[in-house]
Amino acid sequence: MDELGEWPERVVSRQEALEAGYTRDAIAWRLESRRWQQLYRGVYAMFSGPVPREAWLRAAILRAGPGAVLSHWTAAELHSLYALPEKDDPASRIHVTVPSTRRVDVPGIVVHISGRIAEATQANREPPRTTVEETVLDLTQVARTFDQVCGWITKACGRGRTTEAKLRAALAGRLKVRFRAEIDESLAAAGIGVHSVLEYHYVADVERAHGLPRASRQVRVTLDGKNAYRDVYYDEFRAVVELDGRVAHPEEQRGQDNHRDVVASAQGIQTSRYNWSDINDHACATAVLQAQVLRERGWQGLPVPCAPGCPVGVAFPEVAASGRSGRSRRRRRRAAPGRARPPWSSRGSRVSSRSAG
Repeated sequence: MDELGEWPERVVSRQEALEAGYTRDAIAWRLESRRWQQLYRGVYAMFSGPVPREAWLRAAILRAGPGAVLSHWTAAELHSLYALPEKDDPASRIHVTVPSTRRVDVPGIVVHISGRIAEATQANREPPRTTVEETVLDLTQVARTFDQVCGWITKACGRGRTTEAKLRAALAGRLKVRFRAEIDESLAAAGIGVHSVLEYHYVADVERAHGLPRASRQVRVTLDGKNAYRDVYYDEFRAVVELDGRVAHPEEQRGQDNHRDVVASAQGIQTSRYNWSDINDHACATAVLQAQVLRERGWQGLPVPCAPGCPVGVAFPEVAASGRSGRSRRRRRRAAPGRARPPWSSRGSRVSSRSAG
């Protein structure tokens, strides 16, 4: 018997150890001498010392029993959609899904039940986990807000882990779905290249709500011989919008951003940068600024107020005189049931990404 074992992450169940030839006394001696350590009842790490995350994941699967797979936040972690949070965060607990024919209660493990575990499991992966699509949809079902629903979908598509079409196919396999309208809206946004919640709000609350021209999303550009991607690109007007949801940039990242802006300027492209507060708290003011940028670069149109009192009407008096008004802002309508499909949800019209610059 090889003390290291041939089990993944050197984690073994009691039954596996017995089948491999270890006697009950041999197992007990290894535990008492601390050459092995018990992770869960009947599941052992075949080593002493700190237990890495991968070993805990393997142990959770063994403890949860036949048919169990890692799911929800834990699967998102394995799919590089979610960073392991702080210890006290509920999402730091290991999440597993087991077949609906079984009931499991394990301290320290969050157990979910599913009647379609076979279809949801990613093939040939260790430790077993739900597919990217099923993981994303599972997380939308435990979301509390539209932003959380939108965030999971746009992040998964933006990182290239899945596509709108694959998520819609997985969604079709579910009979009961919470937030179905919100998921459909987020999928449509991801389909035109929206890769984050902040980008969604720019499209909905700044661009579309105020009648700005439609832009391309995630456009590839070449800077210093290297490919880069622009969040929003108004091709006709050679204007770029970059969106940053982080509170602060590392010094190195700020330097790279500044360099990209200088290179773009040398190519005749103007860059505007907006943060979360600009979009979430001051969408109307941001729309005024962006409209002014676009008009200076040749846009002949006019923005429209999103609602009475919108500052667009003050900044552009000719709009107020015409009596034009735009769509009410998305966040004011978001909670209303049965709301209309947003402009970009028309299945037949997608804004494609193009090379620019």
